[in-house]
Amino acid sequence: MKRTTLSLFAVTASLAVVTGVAALNPPSDGDESGTKTTAARMPVQRSTLLCPAPTSSDVGDTAYTAFTPAGKGAAARASAADLLPAAGPARPDKADSKKDEPKKDEGKKADAKKDEKDAKDPGKPVLSLKEPGKPVTATTSRSDAPALIGTADGPLAPGWTAQQTTTVAAGSGRGLHGVACAAPDTSFWFPGASTAKGRQDYVHLTNPDDAAAVVDLELYGKDGRIKSATGDGVNIPPRSTVPVLLSTLTDVTEENLTLHVAAHSGRVGAAVQASDEKLGGDWLPASADVSPDVVLPGIPADATSVRLVAFAPGTDDADVKVRLAGPGGSLTPAGHESLHIKSGMTAAVDLGDITKGEAGSLLLTAERGSAPVVAALRVTRGKDDKQETAFIPATAAINERGTVADNRAKGSTLALVAPGKDAQVKVVASAGSEGGTAVSRTYTVKAGTTLSVEPPQPAGGKGVYALTVEKVSGGPVHASRMLALPKDGVPMFTVQPVADDRSTVAVPEAEQDLSMLND
Repeated sequence: MKRTTLSLFAVTASLAVVTGVAALNPPSDGDESGTKTTAARMPVQRSTLLCPAPTSSDVGDTAYTAFTPAGKGAAARASAADLLPAAGPARPDKADSKKDEPKKDEGKKADAKKDEKDAKDPGKPVLSLKEPGKPVTATTSRSDAPALIGTADGPLAPGWTAQQTTTVAAGSGRGLHGVACAAPDTSFWFPGASTAKGRQDYVHLTNPDDAAAVVDLELYGKDGRIKSATGDGVNIPPRSTVPVLLSTLTDVTEENLTLHVAAHSGRVGAAVQASDEKLGGDWLPASADVSPDVVLPGIPADATSVRLVAFAPGTDDADVKVRLAGPGGSLTPAGHESLHIKSGMTAAVDLGDITKGEAGSLLLTAERGSAPVVAALRVTRGKDDKQETAFIPATAAINERGTVADNRAKGSTLALVAPGKDAQVKVVASAGSEGGTAVSRTYTVKAGTTLSVEPPQPAGGKGVYALTVEKVSGGPVHASRMLALPKDGVPMFTVQPVADDRSTVAVPEAEQDLSMLND
């Protein structure tokens, strides 16, 4: 009897408290007309970025750049954004898919203990950002430079961006290797990978978490899925990185492949570094999410060769129309009006010097009812033994804002494409890493065209700077940035997609619910 009475009094008191709170803070469903409001968008409070190990070359120099755009209230409270070394093998040649011989067990155990210690105590940050609006940089010439795991909190989290740019002076993969450090995920598609002779492609897998991750590496060629005895169940230790040479996964030699990285335990960062004995090399970023319509922005005006690689991951074939969006409008490349992509098979087509001296972007539009695809371009500049290669993946539209770090004076070219409707964007050049003030400029991109511009530079700026592209009005806009640093007659360059930085998240409106007090 006492228990029932006490329970009744407790519920009555709880109801009184909750009802009082509800009266003081009534839910807001919209205006007085009864129209419901949409969820508010708030800045993210935490961002994670992963940078792969830059190079194993003894003649490579790497520059890191990190940046967060200035925003309202950015200086309201202290925050931090640090990139720390990851444990695990940094040099690709130390990552062997074959089992070690028994006599190596002792050394293997010692390495494992060292990796575990490094994961718990990664050491000092390689790069630390303290304030928004101004980039910070660091450099290294180490051939064993590690992968990096980074976290930004508070006001430094929204739009936090980092890039590593490596110049390889000689040897296989000679050229400029640039990659934007990316957030971890559970699935990545890489059309444009290869196991061809003279080509070495490593997929770098980085685990930012305190528990091990397990991923499958699936290769798809022109005839479908390629069998692999070692691609399933690849273990990535906590806060570690593992590079895997694609040619060790299969005996099949194929020039055009699609790699799928699928994590079925944990999450990882993934990027493919391609090195060619004759054509140089670069990082191959992951394609945007599977879609029936894709945009590949920013083919350089002087491209001497362009190859399109596409893949249909679903159970149905895909048929896409191919268009080139140039400065004056869109046209259909002669002889390449459309492309049929069989389900589960990689399709490739050489488009030659498709731009004909004018920068452009490739638009793939699905026929009615066609399956969605992923795609990427391999772009070559230069001739004979002075050739250099970069990759342009399918890139998502900028919904609000996108940022790309590590821009150099007279070295950067920004490509903006509006596939459907006219669009207006504001481009902001940040202060330089060694001084200067931000400068902005507004551009209008006509429907079906690519606008290729030398972006603004900071006033009185020194050092490297960041570019932020903000959507102002109009239809969807896709963007990429080319960084060109020619050396010894080689047109060294790299292209980074500029996707939305997802600096805000939708916060649904909450309402009080008294049903949990039901007995």
